[in-house]
Amino acid sequence: MRTAPADLDRATPGRQHAARWVALVLLALVAAVLLVLVGGGAAHAAVEPVPPTDPTAPTAPATEPSVSVDINGLDGTPSSSIVVLLTITLLSVAPSLLLMMSSFTKIFVVLALTRNALGLTGVPPNQVLAGLALFLSLFVMAPVVSSVNDIGVQPYLDGTLTFSQAVEAGSGPLREFMLAHTREDDIALMTRAADLPNPASPADVGMTTLIPAFMLSELRSAFIIGFVVFVPFLVIDIVVSSSLMAMGMMMLPPVMVSLPFKLLLFVLVDGWGLIVTALVGSYTGAG
Repeated sequence: MRTAPADLDRATPGRQHAARWVALVLLALVAAVLLVLVGGGAAHAAVEPVPPTDPTAPTAPATEPSVSVDINGLDGTPSSSIVVLLTITLLSVAPSLLLMMSSFTKIFVVLALTRNALGLTGVPPNQVLAGLALFLSLFVMAPVVSSVNDIGVQPYLDGTLTFSQAVEAGSGPLREFMLAHTREDDIALMTRAADLPNPASPADVGMTTLIPAFMLSELRSAFIIGFVVFVPFLVIDIVVSSSLMAMGMMMLPPVMVSLPFKLLLFVLVDGWGLIVTALVGSYTGAG
C-alpha cells in the first residue's frame, strides 16, 4: 500500500517544524555550557593565590612539666581510692603476715601433732584445724591488733600520721609481742647467719632478723608440746602391741585396738580443753 503524494506534502512541514525546535534547544544548551565555562574561568582568573604565612614559633612553657599524684583527700585524710588499694594489698599479704608474725603457726602445728598422736589421718580435717587455729590466734592477738589499730591505723585514717609514720607506730606492738616470745639463742642464730653485729638492746633487733627468729621459737615450742602430747598415746600403743604379741594375735593391727582406747582417754581427760588451755596460757602467762 503506497502513500499518496498529497499525504506526503501535508506531513513534511510538521517534520521540518519539529527539527527546527530540536536545533534551537541544542543551540541553547551549547550556549549555556559556554557561558558557564567562560564565567568559571573569569572567576578563577579574578582570584589571586595568597602566599602562605610562616608558622608561629613555639614558646617555652611557663613552668616545668611534671606529673604528681595526690594521695590525700579533704582535710589531709587519705583518699578513698588509696584506702581501697591499701586494703587490697593488705589482704593479699595477710596470709604471710598471719603465718610469720602471729601465734597461728604454733597453734596449727600443735593441733596437727595431736591428730597424728591419736592415729587419725583425716579427722578432724585440715580445714577444721586451720579454722580453730585462726580463731585461737585472733583471741591471743586481740590486744596486739587493738593496739595497732589505735596507734597506727586510726591516726592514719584521720590524717594525723603519714603512711610511713603509721607503719612505724603500728609495728611497735608486733615487735613487743614477738620479742616476748622469741628466744635469745634464735635471735643470735639469725644475727650470725645475716653476718650482722650483735644488737645491744631489743630495740636494735631488725624486723628481718626478728621474724625468722620468732618462727623458729614458735616451732620449737610447738614440737615440745607435741612431744608431751605423744607420750601417753605412745604408752597405750606399746601396751596394746605387747598384749597382742602375748596372745599370739600378730595378724591383728595394733592401731585398730589402740585407737578406741586413745579416743576414750582423750575424751575422759578433756584433751582439746587441755591443749587449748596450754596454748593460750603459753602466750598469756597463765599456763
